[in-house]
Parts: sequence; C-alpha cells; structure tokens
Amino acid sequence: MQTGAEQNCAINVTPLIDVLLVLLIIFLVITPVTSTGLPALAPETATAAAPEQPDALVVSIGADGAIRVNRRPVTLSELPGVLREAFAVRPATVLFVHGSPELAFGDVAAVIDIGRGAGWERIGLMPAGAP
Repeated sequence: MQTGAEQNCAINVTPLIDVLLVLLIIFLVITPVTSTGLPALAPETATAAAPEQPDALVVSIGADGAIRVNRRPVTLSELPGVLREAFAVRPATVLFVHGSPELAFGDVAAVIDIGRGAGWERIGLMPAGAP
C-alpha cells in the first residue's frame, strides 16, 4: 500500500559507470607497455668474398634499337640466352625493361616477351626519366 508518494523503481546507473571507469583505469595501468618480439640474430660476416650480384636485372633499349643488359651490349638474337642464364643464377630478382621514349611500344613488348620466354615472371617497366 502506498501512502501518497509514488516510489521510483529505476536503477541508478551512475555508480555502475564510476566502477566501470575505475576498472578501466586499473586495467590500463597494469598492462605491460613493453612489447616483446622474436629473438633476432646478428648477421655473420662472410668468410670468402662472394661476387656481388645486383638485385635487379635491367634491359635497356636505346633509340637506335641497341640492347644492353646491365650496361653490357647484347644483340637481339643473344638476348634470350643471356636472360635464361641470368634467371638460372638468380630467379628471385626482378627484370626491368627500360625503353627509350622514341621507341614504339612494340619493340619494348618484344623484349618483355623474350623475358617471359626465358622464365622471368616478375617484369617491370622503368619510367622514361630513369637512366
């Protein structure tokens, strides 16, 4: 029986939010800040001097049609063999093709096709301003 004033049966959530914020601050403070990673080993020095090989192979085609593989002149008939030998030695490298801006794209596409035939799958085109 009510005696005049109605009773409010709503739950007061303000103390619950205060408890939640205090717990959040506690968890933020106790979490470790330093991150741990995998152990890494320092590279060992080479005992014998290995021949240095460039990371990429660049085939450049001049305006006159002269082909160079890493600045070494090569004829069009020698190009498939040279690219096959280079792919056998380092198959993970990228073959870059740099054509002179005066060339037709068909000449550059022919060199790309020769590279594909030699086994290269990663072939990139170099921009016109690159050496």
